[in-house]
Amino acid sequence: MSECVWLNGGFGSGKSSIAMEYVAAQRNWRLYDPSHVGIMLEGQFPDLLLDDFQDRPLWRRLVPIVASELAGDTGQDLLIVETVLRQDYWREIADGIRAQGHSLHHVLIDVDADALERRIADDQDMADFAVWRMQQIPDYFAARTQWLIDAADLRIDTTSVSPAQAAERLAEAIAHWTTPTPGEIS
Repeated sequence: MSECVWLNGGFGSGKSSIAMEYVAAQRNWRLYDPSHVGIMLEGQFPDLLLDDFQDRPLWRRLVPIVASELAGDTGQDLLIVETVLRQDYWREIADGIRAQGHSLHHVLIDVDADALERRIADDQDMADFAVWRMQQIPDYFAARTQWLIDAADLRIDTTSVSPAQAAERLAEAIAHWTTPTPGEIS
């Protein structure tokens, strides 16, 4: 059984930057980006394109399977980075990961609206997607209020902290989650 930690949050909140900081410092952790599963599926369905690959039930079924296979092949725990704003989709994916025999912790990478807009506007690597990402901001804040905060095992506000500082906070939480309690068999 592998540990899986899912970083969720708005597009531009810092999930990928935090994840890269964390896995660079932790040899037993691998970064897993489920959007690659979505991109692969879009290539297989050029005649059935959707506005969002997450709307494809096959994506939601494959993400846990790919996670399990990655963990099994590498022997590493997984830090998973993907924005999921629909609670029903989150439950489906989370249940799938747990059904594969892995633990799962849900971390909300949060940021205030002004900082989120500024980060998206300043992100040159994702400039082609800036308009789309900006359009997702209201959906993020709606999901944040409706269910994301309550569903998170940890919330890290990145409004005024660096990715390295956020990765340190994440590392502390993961150490707490993965340290056996006295008398527990590991």
